[in-house]
Amino acid sequence: MPKPTPASPLRDWLAEPTAGQILRGFLASQGQSEEALAPALALPLEQLVRMSAGKFPAELVDTLVTAAETGQIPDGVPTAPAADAPAVAVAEPATGVEIGAPEPWTEQVTPGRFAGQHVVVTGAASGIGRAVASRIVREGGRVVAVDISADGLAALAADLGEALVPVTADITGPASAETVLAAAAGRVHALANVAGVMDDDAAVHEVDDTTWERVMRINVEGPMRLMRAVVPGMLAAGGGRIVNVVSEAALRGSAAGAAYTTSKHALVGLTVSSAYQYAGTGVQVNAVAPGAVATGITMPAVAPFGSARTAKMRVAIPRLAMADELAASITFLLSRDAVNINGAILPSDGGWSAA
Repeated sequence: MPKPTPASPLRDWLAEPTAGQILRGFLASQGQSEEALAPALALPLEQLVRMSAGKFPAELVDTLVTAAETGQIPDGVPTAPAADAPAVAVAEPATGVEIGAPEPWTEQVTPGRFAGQHVVVTGAASGIGRAVASRIVREGGRVVAVDISADGLAALAADLGEALVPVTADITGPASAETVLAAAAGRVHALANVAGVMDDDAAVHEVDDTTWERVMRINVEGPMRLMRAVVPGMLAAGGGRIVNVVSEAALRGSAAGAAYTTSKHALVGLTVSSAYQYAGTGVQVNAVAPGAVATGITMPAVAPFGSARTAKMRVAIPRLAMADELAASITFLLSRDAVNINGAILPSDGGWSAA
């Protein structure tokens, strides 16, 4: 069996006898186990390092590569053996059918799909929002990219050029919606409410006021303010499309803490209420519910009780998706190709919600 490389998936590194011990030892030193990597087994090691915001240090890759090549564990490096029955193993049904590796997905850009359109994308400086903004520009649209990170927006503008209008703003601020409308020259053909924050997995008896209020402001109030600002122009123009990014936590109670779960359920309510209210006007309002996505979103320190409960369910996540994959789902609903879709909550979660 060939030795894994930094571009090899995590499952190959866990299967390598020497490097696997080091990787498990590193997880144990962080208070985690092999089970925590279950959704990310197909993710290349180097990509995990990039998206981990320093939690997986770059030097870990060098250590693993050396260990795999030499079969030796450096002095002082913590290790842990493989479990007798690894939690990440999945038993295939005895069907007699050989199951191969999934066919790799390649993004298929549709030239001109957003030609002549202004699309507002929040949370555009990173992760899913960045991927959505990038795809819309490459498909001919002009993006008003909204984020609180001026540096992230500057980097995005450098990549995408004049078709991107950066707006550094807090979407919960009373004046931010008017700033966004001005940047769009008053006409918004589509709005993607992508910006959001996680909670700390706290159950309701652990939730503090600061976390609750912050999550509600960003995940519910911010999208509402932008929707309220753009809908009048859409009504006057005879149409427009709004996509709210909710979450697997909008579909179940076991994906996150009380604050985040409540906020995403509320955003579903805002979505379906608006879809009904504006049905027949040309304004369409839908939502996409991602499962686990490799975005590098900042995760707060976890609350002890709630996190212990949700961790038991996260092992059922089929796979970790890439931001570009979510952008494919979101941009479809933002486009005119979604002509007959209104009030839909589209799970883009690899089948997690079907479990």
